Amino acid sequence: MMLRDKIAAVQHEIWSHWMKYLFSICVAYPGGGLLIHPAKVMWWRRLMNTKYADLTPNEQRSDLEQAARLWSK
Repeated sequence: MMLRDKIAAVQHEIWSHWMKYLFSICVAYPGGGLLIHPAKVMWWRRLMNTKYADLTPNEQRSDLEQAARLWSK
């Protein structure tokens, strides 16, 4: 498998893991709709607008774990 494909496969694993987590914490509605708790939305908005270097060590941990998954492949 080409390096590009390996990276893409790991990125998909990371995305899939995230989506499973996200869906697991949402409130499900009949018909398939989901509601994300407002506190989570506020938290993620702050994180997505913060550079990695400005995250706390605890907040960086998740990104480091994902980088390790990519690096180990």
